[in-house]
Amino acid sequence: MTDPFGTAALRRAVLDAWAASPTRLIEDAAVEHDLVVGGYRDRAVTELIQNAADAARRADVPGRVALRLEGPTLHCTNVGAPLTVSGVRALSALRASDKGGGDVGRYGVGFTAVRALTARVEVRSLTGSIVFDTEATRGALRENGIDDAVLAARGLDVPMFRLPWPSDGTPTAGWDTEIVLHDVADVEAVLDTATAEAGDLLLELPTIDRITVGDHDIGRVEAAGPGAWSTVTVGERSYLRGVAPHATWYLPVGADGEVLPVETDVLRAPTRSDEVTTLPAFVVADVPMQPDRRRVLPGADPAPLADGYGALVADLPPAARYLAVPRPAVPASAVDGVLREALTAELTETAWVPGVDGRSYPPRAVTVVDRLTDDLAALLADVIPGLAEPAVSDGDAARTLARLGARVLRPAETVETLSGLARPPSWWRSVYAAFDALLPGSEVAECAAIPVPLTDGRTVTGPRTVVVAEERVGAVSWARVVHPDAVHPLLRRLGATPARAVDLLADPVLAERLVDPDGVPDALVDEVLAVASLAPEHTTVPGLGELPLRDEAGADRAADELLLPDAPVLAVLSEDHPFGVVHPELLARHGAHALRVVGVGTTFGTVVDDTPLGPDHDLDDEDAWWDSVDGEPADVRAVRDLEWVDPDRWAAALDLLVTDPTLAPLLTDRDGYTAWWLRRHAEIDGTPLGLLRRPDDDTFDGVLDVAPALRAVTVPALWARDRVDDAVTARALLARLGDAERPVRPGVVVRTYAALGEAVAADRVDVRDVDPPDEVRTLAGRVVRADDVTVLGGSSWIAVVPPDRAVPGGAHPDAVADLLDLDTTAALTVTVRGGGDVVAVADDPVLAAYAAAATDALPSLALPSEIVVHDDLVVTASGIGERRVPYWVDPDGTVHLERIR
Repeated sequence: MTDPFGTAALRRAVLDAWAASPTRLIEDAAVEHDLVVGGYRDRAVTELIQNAADAARRADVPGRVALRLEGPTLHCTNVGAPLTVSGVRALSALRASDKGGGDVGRYGVGFTAVRALTARVEVRSLTGSIVFDTEATRGALRENGIDDAVLAARGLDVPMFRLPWPSDGTPTAGWDTEIVLHDVADVEAVLDTATAEAGDLLLELPTIDRITVGDHDIGRVEAAGPGAWSTVTVGERSYLRGVAPHATWYLPVGADGEVLPVETDVLRAPTRSDEVTTLPAFVVADVPMQPDRRRVLPGADPAPLADGYGALVADLPPAARYLAVPRPAVPASAVDGVLREALTAELTETAWVPGVDGRSYPPRAVTVVDRLTDDLAALLADVIPGLAEPAVSDGDAARTLARLGARVLRPAETVETLSGLARPPSWWRSVYAAFDALLPGSEVAECAAIPVPLTDGRTVTGPRTVVVAEERVGAVSWARVVHPDAVHPLLRRLGATPARAVDLLADPVLAERLVDPDGVPDALVDEVLAVASLAPEHTTVPGLGELPLRDEAGADRAADELLLPDAPVLAVLSEDHPFGVVHPELLARHGAHALRVVGVGTTFGTVVDDTPLGPDHDLDDEDAWWDSVDGEPADVRAVRDLEWVDPDRWAAALDLLVTDPTLAPLLTDRDGYTAWWLRRHAEIDGTPLGLLRRPDDDTFDGVLDVAPALRAVTVPALWARDRVDDAVTARALLARLGDAERPVRPGVVVRTYAALGEAVAADRVDVRDVDPPDEVRTLAGRVVRADDVTVLGGSSWIAVVPPDRAVPGGAHPDAVADLLDLDTTAALTVTVRGGGDVVAVADDPVLAAYAAAATDALPSLALPSEIVVHDDLVVTASGIGERRVPYWVDPDGTVHLERIR
């Protein structure tokens, strides 16, 4: 067997040393034991693959490693530089290494870790092979007379790696070196560990491209990434890899490329150490480590590892950059604390925060608008210097920037930055829309001071003081009206008052300006008419009638004193009416609708007063109407200027009133001024409307004339009714009853006198306001002198007083007699001729039946228990003489009946 690496000389030197100094044997055994159970515990796989990485680097080839099992034997093959003499010496020296400065390990003693797995290990290489064997070492001690009992006494085994032997083994074809671990106790667990660690080792040892563990193959693929970053994929995991001057950083990324910050990890120098970190990325670096590679050497400063990290962060996608900033946490170790502080300092000074202008800024130079949206960002880009992108303006991103010194603005503070800006109204509307989308309802008050542009060119602070017009209005100088291009629902949510055009026209401020003693500017007149053009049809606004407008003669007159040139009302007015006609230029410029809204008439004007204090509305005969109302009117809603109708044109005027949707409702209230005035003053063929009856009302048939066939006939309040409401009607009815040329049926006579009596009894008519007539209409329908008649005081008098001498008194005969200044039949004396027979009603079959029927059906005609029956019932009435009657009731209640034959 050849010995290309001179292992015999190495063994001889070590054995001689042990023989000369048993202490040296103990020291070597102790060092190997400490490395196996201490610093290099659980690192066998890591050390095997790290050695493979060194071999690939030395050969400058892509590294490959494969681990497989053959029974209890673990084989680890790799490509790269083969075993050398210096390598063999390093492996058997425990405290020495042949690695240069470019190798990832520093001490070259990590290979000792495999001693925890096996007592026999081979290193097979293309240049030769060696084996380390515990039993061979123990045999060599015995052959050389060296007592190993001193080791057992100290719980130590013989140091396996001090004595290498040559081997005939060769690496598996296709590989440059193969490590063979014999009789591994739990070899499957070792293979599982290798599978679990392969992914991390491919990151930590970039000279290794692929690791195969049994049938599981995992590779490392690197491609271009954002900026200075590359994208590294290891199996199913992906990372962004950034190389800084003193460290390599790995940021895990998801399937969609989103950055997934690390919560906790360990410093990798280059493989995993025991220095726990709380950084957002894995860090792989050449850091001075203690011999066991678990801890950083005391006094070593890891701060330089942060150099260049900020520049790497600046190359990340803008929305992901803040994820690379260490999160708030208690440092997990002293090294972690130094690294966190160094990274924070690096990120504080580096320009990496994405601005809306496309530039990057250091955190202290940016302003973060809380929950900034893309729309709002576009609007504020030239308003707030250094404005951070929306992607980093919310949640964790905003809080992260705030920790690094960024200025963070709440919505209310953002609104403050808008103060004093001069922007088009449409720009402001976009701002409102952006804030509306930004803020939930509970936070909308934070925008209370947002500027608002007005129609008059001013910009004011806060929506609470402004009005949002429902129609698109032009300039409005008397109210704070939001410019229509700026209107947005947010303004109402913030307290802006909604207003229709009619509300703007009813503004008290406008009313005050219209009575300014210095006059009303033409510009204000134009503004008012422009707003009036937006009001609904048939709109009336109290006070606008004062607006001065030019008439066709060139003079200024109040709007409500003017008519449109084609006003229908002009056709029914008398020649001396007081109205003017509006100037044609105003009509052409603003339109008829706007002029009508401010009071220019096409028909009769109206008066509306919901809280009248008295008859002070400049209405014709208003005092008399006010007196006619029971108490005082609750409101005044009336048609005005009716007194200017040409008396010969009332039919046309009535048609105009009832067909106008604004005026017609004012005609329906019988007690209202308009209907009251028309009944008294409007005449058809010389007869007031109130003395004309509707065709379907025959209460006063023949007494009052029928109204002509006009549309107004459908409005009952304008015509006579089936009762008497005032002295005017009472006088008219009495006059017509006394007109012998009028044929009046007896039934109508009865109804008419009954209605007159009821009106007097109800105090609607005062008899002092009615002169008693000289002639009256009797029950027989004849007109006779009043001195020749008597008012019937009840139904029993009908048979006593002849119809041509009787006036029916109805339910109120005394009231009728008062009205006519006549006596009632109560003033007459009636005597019954003859005694008659007293008959008990219950004993007479006819009377008993009549009494029962009267009691059930007509209780008022019930008979007493006894009556006086006459063969011929004749009474004598004073001033009338004898009259044969069917019955009579004495004043004492005695009932007289003529015998039924």
